[in-house]
Amino acid sequence: MHRLHQKYGPVVRIAPDEADICDISAKQTIYSTKETFVKAPFYHHITAGNDVNVFATQNIDKHRHFRRVLSGPMSETSLKVVEPIVRSRIDLAVQRMTEAMKTHGFVDVSHWFFLMATDIIGELSFGESFRTLEMGTKSQYIVDLKNSGEAGSWLAICWPFLSFLSFTANIGVPTPIPALNRAFGSNLRLNDYAEQSLARYSRLIEDDPVNIKPTLFTKIFKAKEEDTLTFYEIFSNARVYLIAGSDTTAHTLAYLIWSVCKAPQIRDQLVAELTARLPSDLDSISEADLRELPYLNRVIEETLRLYSVVPSALPRIVPPRGAQLAGYWFPAGVTVSSQAYSLHRDPAIHPNPEVFDPDRWADGRVTKEMKDANMAWGGGSRGMYS
Repeated sequence: MHRLHQKYGPVVRIAPDEADICDISAKQTIYSTKETFVKAPFYHHITAGNDVNVFATQNIDKHRHFRRVLSGPMSETSLKVVEPIVRSRIDLAVQRMTEAMKTHGFVDVSHWFFLMATDIIGELSFGESFRTLEMGTKSQYIVDLKNSGEAGSWLAICWPFLSFLSFTANIGVPTPIPALNRAFGSNLRLNDYAEQSLARYSRLIEDDPVNIKPTLFTKIFKAKEEDTLTFYEIFSNARVYLIAGSDTTAHTLAYLIWSVCKAPQIRDQLVAELTARLPSDLDSISEADLRELPYLNRVIEETLRLYSVVPSALPRIVPPRGAQLAGYWFPAGVTVSSQAYSLHRDPAIHPNPEVFDPDRWADGRVTKEMKDANMAWGGGSRGMYS
């Protein structure tokens, strides 16, 4: 898609009724907080016709309801409560990486970051870690999580009708296509994982309802008790949490480490800042301390620019009145999208866009265009995963 933009310009028609647009003004319109451009059926196909979660639903009122139920635990105040849980998993991940380095002379940071993120999202969502860091190996669960992106591509882009039929019956009908069969199996097993995780947390609530450890799902369970959410809606959102909370975090961290390690001058500057500005007692370091490290935050911003976890198109539907975008008129019902990969690499916005340069985010160098082009977290009220 990016090469098409480089050859033909900011607007590329990629199907009879679909266009990708690399233009800041159009991106702001498509992904505005007014939610006039609803999510395309693409998201339906990823979840096999399931629109009862915050990620896939096209219904604006239903989406707002999900956000209302789910947003509380994501507030800064609530996240501070779970910081010790996150820290404990990080410490264990570093310990396991250190052990791997001593044993093998190298460490696969991507592997350990994936296990770390999986354990964190398990404990924050369902009150109990999946303990993949302790095991250290690729279980079937980890394999299915890692394959979820590929499976979604097969099901949403290549064979959406077959996937809909199979998952409507919840049987994963075998086909002559091995890749499709793997996608079916992976998705059905992820359904089982979500159900098992919900059941586990339910047992924790039943065993000790007073002292139950709050999680990201505590409020949504309360909503079930008040009959504002069905069990299937809770299950569907749980499945989204499992998938969205693991590989995205792991991939971002892996790209950050890779980018820093291959540039000694960036690595040295980052280490110098950490050494000079963080407390000598490493156990006392908090998230608040990290916010005050300007170079570290520039490194993070640059990682998200070049290696956004979802760099591809986020399709939306043109509203009934039609829309003027990037100099073209688009009638109602047409699918339009922008992709982070191209917007983040526009040389008019980011000079030398393929160069990993944290200093482009230094005070005084950040332009309005750089801020407006940012799609690292999606756009509008839906964001990337809602």
